[in-house]
Amino acid sequence: MPAGPRPTGPRLLLPGAALAVAGLLVSGCTSGSSSSSTVSNASASPTGSAVPGSNGGVQLQEDYQRVIGNVLPSVVQITTPSGLGSGIVYDTKGNIVTNAHVVGAAQTFAVSLANSTKTLDATLVASYPDSDLAVIRLTNPPSGLRPAAFGDSAKVDVGQITLAMGSPLGLSSSVTQGIVSAIGRTVTEPRSPQSPGVTIGNMVQTSAAINPGNSGGALVNLNSQVIGINTLGAVDQEANGSAAPGIGFAIPASTVTSIADQLIKQGKVTNSGRAALGITARTYFNSSFQPAGAVVVSTTAGGPAATAGLQPGDVIIKLGDTQINTLNALTTALASLQPESKVGVTFVRDGQSRTADVTLGTLGS
Repeated sequence: MPAGPRPTGPRLLLPGAALAVAGLLVSGCTSGSSSSSTVSNASASPTGSAVPGSNGGVQLQEDYQRVIGNVLPSVVQITTPSGLGSGIVYDTKGNIVTNAHVVGAAQTFAVSLANSTKTLDATLVASYPDSDLAVIRLTNPPSGLRPAAFGDSAKVDVGQITLAMGSPLGLSSSVTQGIVSAIGRTVTEPRSPQSPGVTIGNMVQTSAAINPGNSGGALVNLNSQVIGINTLGAVDQEANGSAAPGIGFAIPASTVTSIADQLIKQGKVTNSGRAALGITARTYFNSSFQPAGAVVVSTTAGGPAATAGLQPGDVIIKLGDTQINTLNALTTALASLQPESKVGVTFVRDGQSRTADVTLGTLGS
């Protein structure tokens, strides 16, 4: 099992899946294809917030236009055989960061820059579905590429103004506005042709509209900095699956830059920043065929669980103070923890309950 974060909040829905959560579903943001970490409350101190007086609205409008002029040239449209999404120019070498569910299984892509009607060829550098991130590279990068500036995730705070940029429904270079609605969200994507059903921690929740095609695009502050990659938007199950206004999620900039740097330099991820037990597991069902824990299928030699004495066949029933009755519950509990932290793991072996202190490792490639 990928022993990384699982949701404490709403589960996410990519196209083709259908999971109900408190009347809301969450939709993947590609078009045409069917740990919550603590975040500092330090302010990003964006310039241009509307101020009392007759020119406050004009000043804010000018700030919006300035940010759009600064960042929109860094946002691209990505077309694959199964649909389209968005991406962000990462460097002058032609590397573009996007969502793994945008690229899917494709190896080649057509990329449209914001300032050109001509498409450019690109190929896959590497993909890391466990964090729903990928990097593609333009085959012949043009001169004048404008890489985006990424912000400090520790300075993202609730209430800050945000702009979401991308290609919703194929409408390239579109911009919507909102605020940071919450930080530190942990959400999960169900399995689909584009996603293996991963969970992403520390997500930024925004009220800026995020629609199919926005995936991989930029969530931007008023300092013209990317604070996240637009990834998912909510839909309202009680309204026949229509969009739920004002509920979208973006992968935080700190995760984006860490994963992208590793994919570009190494072609793989060796340090995801996510806690792991170092096991593969599955849901355990009791004699009444009810889920009753997560049974260890195998352990990584020298890994956290093996070092603490866990063995294949052990049934994990508690992580810290959290009861575990499914594999999903186990990875949900891991979402709130950090690598190198110590946690008590309660498990059943040969009918006897035992507890081991495990120092968590890091989920890698």
